[in-house]
Amino acid sequence: MFHKEGNKIIVITLIIAVAMSLVFDHFIMIPWLKMLLLISVFAFLIIVLQFFRNPKRHTLIDSKTVVSPVDGKVVVIEEVFEKEFFKDKRLQVSVFMSPINVHVTRYPIAGRVIFSKYHPGKYLVAWHPKASEENERTTVVVENETYGKVLYRQIAGALAKRIVNYATVDDQAEQGADSGFIKFGSRVDLFLPLDTKIKVELNQKVRGGESIIAEVND
Repeated sequence: MFHKEGNKIIVITLIIAVAMSLVFDHFIMIPWLKMLLLISVFAFLIIVLQFFRNPKRHTLIDSKTVVSPVDGKVVVIEEVFEKEFFKDKRLQVSVFMSPINVHVTRYPIAGRVIFSKYHPGKYLVAWHPKASEENERTTVVVENETYGKVLYRQIAGALAKRIVNYATVDDQAEQGADSGFIKFGSRVDLFLPLDTKIKVELNQKVRGGESIIAEVND
């Protein structure tokens, strides 16, 4: 299953791959060179297909937990001052996505979308300390009665050239449901209440819509 954001690119890539294969087959007479070129075209097609894959995820709906919005590796767990929306201290958990990860963004909690804003910006590498404030990004805040307000921020990386955000103010977010897409490498930051109980560790690999990032500290 592929994400709708990749439909146009997949079709174009498929057409180019077929055309190039026919050209190589007709004009390249050296067998080993022809095989090498055909394998290269096929490999490129596979890379494009895997990048836009959208596997079904089974989210255990729970108002007391925050699920990872994306696939990737946890690269930041720290207390920070969130400047854009909260303007106070929060716990930040950041997940870095490599080009081979699934790049679908999912709602970390259920609730009502109370803030959604796009920011044009730079394309620093996603793990750069200033990427959260200077790169192209979108900020979304979802609120529910159990968890309060949770902010997640899609951040473009050095390769990512387009962020897609479906969340609009007053939308009813479903935990684990598709909320956007980031093309070609990036990261997502979560900003959580200070009394949140973090359930992940640095360098831990997580799955969007399934891995529990945090839960209410009872």
